[in-house]
Order: sequence, then structure tokens, then C-alpha cells
Amino acid sequence: MKQILQNLKTGAVTVTDVPAPVVRPGFVMVRTAASLISAGTERMTVEAGQKSLMGRAFDQPALVKQVIQKARTEGVRNTIDAVRSKLESLVALGYSAAGTVMEVGEGVTGFRQGDRVACAGVGYASHAEVLAVPKNLCVGLPEPVSFDAAAFGTLGAIALQGVRLTEPTLGESVVVIGLGLIGQLAVQLFKANGCRVFGVDLDEKKIELARRFGADLGCAPDDDAKSRVMEWSRGRGADSVLITATSSTNQPIELAGEISRPKGRVVVVGAVGLNIPRKPYYDRELTFRISMSYGPGRYDPEYEERGHDYPFGYVRWTEGRNIEAFLDLLAAGRINVERLITHRFKLAESERAYQLITGAEPYLGVVLQYDTERELEPRISLATRTSAPASGVRVGLIGAGGYAKAMLLPNFKTAGAEFQSIATASGVTARAVGEQHGFRFCVSTAAEVINDTETNLIVIATRHDTHAKLAQLGLERGRHVFVEKPLALNDEELDAVMRAAEQSPGQLMVGFNRRFSPLAIRAREVFADRLTPLSINYRVNAGRVPSGHWAHDPKEGGGRIIGEVCHFIDFMHFITGSLTKRVYAEAISSSHQDVINDDSVFITLRLADGSNGSIAYLAEGDRAMPKERIEIFGAGKSFVIDDFRSSNAFQNGRETKTKLREQDKGQKDEVRAVCAVVREGEPAPIALDDLAATTRATFRILESLRTGLPVEV
Repeated sequence: MKQILQNLKTGAVTVTDVPAPVVRPGFVMVRTAASLISAGTERMTVEAGQKSLMGRAFDQPALVKQVIQKARTEGVRNTIDAVRSKLESLVALGYSAAGTVMEVGEGVTGFRQGDRVACAGVGYASHAEVLAVPKNLCVGLPEPVSFDAAAFGTLGAIALQGVRLTEPTLGESVVVIGLGLIGQLAVQLFKANGCRVFGVDLDEKKIELARRFGADLGCAPDDDAKSRVMEWSRGRGADSVLITATSSTNQPIELAGEISRPKGRVVVVGAVGLNIPRKPYYDRELTFRISMSYGPGRYDPEYEERGHDYPFGYVRWTEGRNIEAFLDLLAAGRINVERLITHRFKLAESERAYQLITGAEPYLGVVLQYDTERELEPRISLATRTSAPASGVRVGLIGAGGYAKAMLLPNFKTAGAEFQSIATASGVTARAVGEQHGFRFCVSTAAEVINDTETNLIVIATRHDTHAKLAQLGLERGRHVFVEKPLALNDEELDAVMRAAEQSPGQLMVGFNRRFSPLAIRAREVFADRLTPLSINYRVNAGRVPSGHWAHDPKEGGGRIIGEVCHFIDFMHFITGSLTKRVYAEAISSSHQDVINDDSVFITLRLADGSNGSIAYLAEGDRAMPKERIEIFGAGKSFVIDDFRSSNAFQNGRETKTKLREQDKGQKDEVRAVCAVVREGEPAPIALDDLAATTRATFRILESLRTGLPVEV
């Protein structure tokens, strides 16, 4: 399919062929008929992408600090690679569209194939021929509403939410500062509420347009606005002021304070300076509120991504219900968007549309129209092979998040692997990563990657809930499979993938990379001649992950113990050459809503050879502290690893220090070992029973946390 994308490195906006998304549980697949360019937001996005690196750094100092901190902890080279990968990404533009339902995912009710719908959401309702939209961001269209009009649904909801927060009543005097698209919609919404409306904008033509939509009067902000508003409001001042302007200055906030009546209300929708002057706001005891985009549910992954709607009786107006109300007003003729449309472009002409919004020609509503009958390409060719495929490693990649881009793909390339096909949840990512790393094809589905007969290694780097099933499918097709940790989220998934691995000619490998670190190998060598058990203390300064993050979702991520503690258990298996037999875990107990108790745990492990292990996995520390420290004791020796950057060996009364040039957690040598399995037929570097024991131990840790008792693995 075709989609409008911006290249983060060059800032260029192009119409690009990408794989169409596939339907997922809780999502609705939509064939787009029209989408609306949000002139203010998208102009800022495009212009920001066209700035130099220095300009971007100046605009985002917090990101610069993150980069510096990453360089300190992970090394300059790794940081440069991560930044370069980010800059070479493609970004989807758009967040307001309309079209026809093609298919609905599992768990979706209220929609069926052929329904006309409006769609919302950054990353969902993009300028693309096919959209995959969460069900709560999809709203059915009343029959009289055209696709072009319905494409205004998201912006209409933004305007409506701002209007709601002003709490308008019949006969009130309201001022709208900023008469762009959202401002013009707000004028009409206030008139529908029976209010008197005064418009403020720098453009006389926009003031005149607002007058045609019912505004009583209007003026420029520097045209003695205060006295004109006071005269219009009979000397009382505005009951409410809605700021929909975009400005880097503080002028709209200052003007709002000057023109408000005592105990008036000021609501901000637009991106403006927020240095609130004390005197006018204090003297008049003004109420100040910021409107959060489309309404309740915005930025809440439970609502937007996972489809958990808020109870109607407690949250009357959500994002979806605001869009629904706006569409009803369109259907009733109370709102007119046709007059707001100044330009229409076919999708193929959309580059001209972005030249328009970043240029000097006047515009307001810019609608993109789509050919809904065009046949879509299921597979996009990216690179042409100039010679017959070598007998080495040919990778099919499923999923391409930050870790895959920063670590897996560069290391596979260094190891001499060829890249065959790539599929991701977003076709945009598949295209961007596929081009960047030289894949031959980007495709829509994981099945297309697994069934590619030229692929002999399936690399799975998706979210955790799909790992086991995709690994199982790859093994059943006879492919070698490398799956990022964790291998599975429960015993049933683990049993299924183990059965497939035992019966498959392909080898199963999991991304437990710490054992491949040169410092881990050195530690194992130091204790190679031991005759007694070891005691291992593994401290992890894990850092807090927001409670709404997908990794915490029990179905999608499984939690951080399953998702990350598996690394540290595998490390202990490697050092001892033995497997975990019993675990006991205890978490902190906090009533703080941002603290997840199971993210700060002390875990003890008893291994089959009599060794003990303790893992302190702690989320509440400071990120400036190095992440991992390991202390190993036994056979009259000690060995310390500091964040896989340095080590200290103590034996025979002497200390031997080792310092690496950069942090090395073993990713590069892990990938080399995986390639050796495929290329040379070597056995998998970690035995199946070891993989299963590590994974099952994480399940038993969760059981121990629930029961408060030690649990056999």
C-alpha cells in the first residue's frame, strides 16, 4: 500500500510503498477514503524534521541528556549506532481519517465489514491506504456524512473537548483566540451551545470566515483587542476564553487574562507559551485549564491500545464519544466543514500538499483523497540480489523494535548474514528497517517471513506474547529459530514450543546474551577447577518502567521478571554448569501508585550442584548508577563483574583487573554462535533443557511472590 512518510534524517516527505498492516485482536482494519492534514501539528512536525542536528538538539535538550547518559553507561560506539538508527527511521504522518471497514479483529464488536467509519490516533489514523485502528478510536458514520467531512472527526473532537472544558451556557460571551481549523470548529460549536462569540486572529480573512460561521465580531490581537472585547461584552469581559492559537510567545495567555471577566475561565488547546501573568489571573480569580487533545482516554494505553472503555455513567465524554458527538453535529447540519476545505489532493499528489502547508500560500483544510479500488501489493521489493544466494545465513526478521535495530541487525550483518524478508506490526517500520539494512523484501505478515523458502533463520523480535507461537511455527516449518527473550509467558506456551523444537530439524536459540560476554567467559574459566558450590550475587539497577507500559501487561508482556530476570538466571546456569531447582522471592510493599512492587524483588535460587544464587532486581534506584554488578564466591576465589565493562578476579591473595574498551554484554558473540549453528551445523549454544529451566524458573518466581513460599522448578 501507499503511505505518506517523513524521513527523520533528511526531513523529506514522500509517498512510499509499505506493507499493509494486518488485523490484530481489538483492532479494526479500514480502507481509507479520505484523511485530513492537521495543518498546525503536521507543519510543526515536518519543519522540525527538516532542521539540522544542532537545531534538533537545541529544541530537545532532554533527549541530548539521555544520549550523553547512554554514552556513559553503554559506550560511545553503541550510542552512535543507536542514534544513527533512530535518525534513519521513517515517521508516519496524520491522525484523522475516514473509510470503510475491511475486517475486524478478535474481540471487536459493533463493527463489521463494509461499515463506514471515522478513525483517530497518531500512529493509527495515518495518511495511508489501509489503517489498523484500535476499536475505541473508530466511530461509525451517520449516513449523511461524507468521507471528506468525516476526516475532520479527530480535529472536531479536539475542538469539542476544549469547548466542553469552558463549560459554556446559553447566552455566555466567549472569545476564541486563533481561528485556524480548530478555532473555526470551536466557533461553530460555541454557536451550537447558544453562545455569543468573538474571534481573534492575525489573518483578517480567517476573522471574516468566523463571522460567516456565526461569530459576532472579531479583530487582530494587536488591534486594541482588550477594549473591543470589553465593548462587545457590555463592559463585563469574556465569560470564557478558548486559546486555539499556535505561538511560541506568551501573548495569547496574557491577552486571555486581560479580556476575561472576574471568575472567568481560560482553556488552552493550542501550543502557546504558558508563563501565566499573576496579576490579571489573580485579581480576577480566573480558572485556567489545559485541554488534553481529543478527550478522556488520550495517552492511556488501556483505553487507546487495549480497548478498555471507560464506564459511560462515570466518564460521559471519551475520545471516541467526542468524535461520535461531532459526527452527529455534522449529520444534523449544525457544523459545516465544507467551507473549511481549501484544497483537495489525490494521495499521489500529497507531496504538493506538504509543500503547501510549509510555504507561503494561504490554506486551511487540506483533504487527501484515496483510490479505494486500487489493488494493494502484498510484498514490497527493496533490493535486487545480483548473484545466487550463498549457502550461509539468510535471515527472516519478525519485529524490529529498538533492540533489534540497535543490536541484532548490526551484529548479524557483521557476522556475514544475508537479509531476506522482514515483517513488523507497522509496515512503516518494516520498510524503513528493511531499506536501512538491505532486506530483499518487506511483507505484511509473519507467515510470509516463515514460509519464505530462501530463509533458513527466523529471528523473532516482537512483543513477548507472540514469541512462543512464532517460534513454534518456524520450527514446524523446519527453520532454525532465534527468539529474543523471553521464550514464553506460561507453562503451556513453553511446553508447546519445546515439543516443536524436539521434533524439528531446525535449532531453537534464545537471546540470553550475558553468557557470551568475554567477562562471563573469563569468570567461568576462573572457577573451572572448583570442587565446591558457588555463591553468586547479581544486583540489577533496573530502573522504573511506567505502569502503563506494555511490558507490564500480563497478556502482552508478562511482566519484567519473565521479560528480563531470565537473563540473570541463565548467567548463573552458565557459570555453574547447573540448572535451577528451587526459587524463593520477596518483593517490596508500597502503596505508591507509580511503584510496581514486583519490579523490586530479592530472589534466591538453589541450583542442582548445590550452588546458591541471589538476584536483587531493583527498579527504584537512580539511572546514573551502573545497571549490573555480579559477585561470585567459591573455591577460595572471588570474581566481580561491573556492568560488563570491567572485572576483578581475586585468587591466591592477588587481584587481577580487566577493563574492556566498551561495555560488552555478549550480543556480538551470541549472534556469531547463532550463525555458526546455521552455517556450519554446530549444536545450539544453549541446550533445550537449559532454555526450558531458565524460562520455567521465572514462572516459579512469580508463583513464589504470590504464595510467599519457596517453589520447586
